[in-house]
Amino acid sequence: MTTRRFEVYGTVQGVGFRPFVYRTAADLGLTGWVANVNGHVEGEVAGPPGVVERFAARLRSDAPALARVRRVRLSEGTPLSYGRGFQVRRSAPASADPASREVPADAAICAACVGELRDPGDRRHRYPFINCTDCGPRATIIEDLPYDRIRTTMRAFPLCVDCAAEYSDPADRRFHAEPVACPVCGPRLAWEDLRGEEALRAAVRTITEGGIVALKGLGGYQLVCDATDPRAVAELRRRKHRPAKPFAVMVEGPLAASRLAMISATEERALTSPERPVVLLSRRRRRGTPPLAPEVHPGLARVGLFLPTTGLHHLLLDESARPLVVTSGNLSDEPVATDDTEAHRVLAGVADGFLTHDRVIRARYDDSVVQFAGRTRITVRRARGLAPAPLPLAAREPVAGVGAQLKHTFTLAADGRAVLGPHTGDLSDLAAHEAFQASYDHLRRLTGIEPRVLAHDLHPGYLSTQWARAQSLPRVAVQHHHAHVAACAAEHGVRGPFLGIAYDGLGLGDDGTLWGGELLVADLTGYRRVGRFATAPLPGGEAAVRHPSRTALGHLLGGEALGSPRPYPWLTRHFTDRLDPREVAVVTAMVAGNVNSPRASSAGRLFDAVASLLGLADRVSYEGEAAVLLEAAAGGTHAVPLAHRVVRADGLWVYDPAPTLADLLERQLGGEPVARLAAAFHLTLAIVTADLVARAVAEGAPRTVCLGGGCFVNRRLLTEVRRRLRAQGVRVLVGGQVPVGDGGISYGQAAVAGARLAGER
Repeated sequence: MTTRRFEVYGTVQGVGFRPFVYRTAADLGLTGWVANVNGHVEGEVAGPPGVVERFAARLRSDAPALARVRRVRLSEGTPLSYGRGFQVRRSAPASADPASREVPADAAICAACVGELRDPGDRRHRYPFINCTDCGPRATIIEDLPYDRIRTTMRAFPLCVDCAAEYSDPADRRFHAEPVACPVCGPRLAWEDLRGEEALRAAVRTITEGGIVALKGLGGYQLVCDATDPRAVAELRRRKHRPAKPFAVMVEGPLAASRLAMISATEERALTSPERPVVLLSRRRRRGTPPLAPEVHPGLARVGLFLPTTGLHHLLLDESARPLVVTSGNLSDEPVATDDTEAHRVLAGVADGFLTHDRVIRARYDDSVVQFAGRTRITVRRARGLAPAPLPLAAREPVAGVGAQLKHTFTLAADGRAVLGPHTGDLSDLAAHEAFQASYDHLRRLTGIEPRVLAHDLHPGYLSTQWARAQSLPRVAVQHHHAHVAACAAEHGVRGPFLGIAYDGLGLGDDGTLWGGELLVADLTGYRRVGRFATAPLPGGEAAVRHPSRTALGHLLGGEALGSPRPYPWLTRHFTDRLDPREVAVVTAMVAGNVNSPRASSAGRLFDAVASLLGLADRVSYEGEAAVLLEAAAGGTHAVPLAHRVVRADGLWVYDPAPTLADLLERQLGGEPVARLAAAFHLTLAIVTADLVARAVAEGAPRTVCLGGGCFVNRRLLTEVRRRLRAQGVRVLVGGQVPVGDGGISYGQAAVAGARLAGER
């Protein structure tokens, strides 16, 4: 006989790993014990040497679906009495490497629990908080590690006799399932003075009568209404102050989703995964299908669909028998409400009623959002179900990236991995800033990662930068677009130099000007700029971001002088004639006098300008709206590229958009449809990108290209750019797990900080 001690690191708490170890040992007839210790699992096992080796191998090969085994360490164990059985011991904190502590993400309700939910003979029939070792809340209820009920918000609900028996039975699916509960001992629904089924019926009645319900979900409150009722959706927009940004729609299953959208096998796997993200899909037009209200996704051909994440969602869908808008429980741009008192204060003017419960939400997690370009996953928002699952990162020293201003996240990194915190939103006010600090402190304590260095953006006005500067830790300033492409490189394990293409809205360059259409020869420690878009003024600064018509005027009136004539006045007159003449006069004077008109080399702002020139968006209510409408207008239309020009200026290759805009206006005056011109613009940018890359490579730039920035959320642009670059024999990488937009900035910052620290050793 032999005795071996085993330690298993990774995401191994809250995923049914101890029950799995117990069953594996029992199946092999081995003696020993297993326990949660600090943030990992450890134990001892005794038996015939060959059988013990088989046990050790199965710790990796047969791990539960939600587990992510990062490392298994084996050593000599204390001699055990063979044949005494195997035990799951009580967990206890122990001295261990704190960087090994990994926090499990929430998992959507599993098929077995859905079956019990709908089974009249089951004691959990219609119980909204049903879960087992394979599903249910994790990150949103954990207060400390190791992961045991006493260190979660479920400690307020002592187990009844039946649940305790299941919890203690190794043969049961709920063996050591920490959130286990039932109608006797678990959380209960509430609607004013109603409880349980009566509360649920009141909420369903409100929804079916055209009202709006504030629902307490896993990681925060959600606002729910009938997705087929135009008046209900329009009223939700009015009350939430969200005039145009699309709403996500929840449907009961893949079949219901397929009636509303075209779904590939890859997209269906994402829809039905335990993460249950919102998946952006191409809308289907089919006779006999009840239409979604146009107000759900105005002007767009794509719709965000997702499946129920909890038993409560299933019950709402079953009872209302219609697709439901399920969106963040907040006012526009504010953090999602989690506290009951806070939710009633913030959402009192939005919701017609509150369907709540008495389980505390410990951590704020909005819904994740993904989409696919072919089989390539693009993460738009990394939150519930995805965060805080760790990602690989070469950083060894503990560091933190504190993110940017928009679509904010933070990243904690150490020991070769990174924890990308949940989506916070836009750090535009005190509430969002406080939400960031609370989430940062909570996750830092849970993971045990104590950063020695903070990495932040160059922009001094970002609240994240100001917060970093107020801390006592050493700091590393990371340029915005370097962080974008470094995030892509780090996710794919690129260690050497690469060519980064960063297309986004705005970021402060190292020369003090605003960048956004950049080619960088880089590695994780630094970069040099080799190409860019031509600059144009942004009349009014932030006002131009909200008014694409101003950005368009900036390009037409003050685009960088690179030898190409600006569009002739007779071409631009049909555009300016439809604008307010007073605004045109003001903007003209601002550009001529260089008054509050910072120049930017921004790809995102060029998208805005073209959308305005084509009459798609003169004003926007959310970041990226004009670009989204431009992509939607292009659809699947075939197009002939617009005129374009790349020139050499100040040692850089520069795309001059003046010929592109002039050609677009001339073809528009000639009667070419908006759809074809929108498609032509996308094609032109892809051709320009390939041209810039070819010139850079010819001058010695690496042949590995990393794409970053919010413009690459645009599937049409991404597909065309990738196809043309691959045709040049270039290796093309884009972020998959890490958001390609500003939500991935913090990961890139952490990668840069880690690489610089490693280089200093």
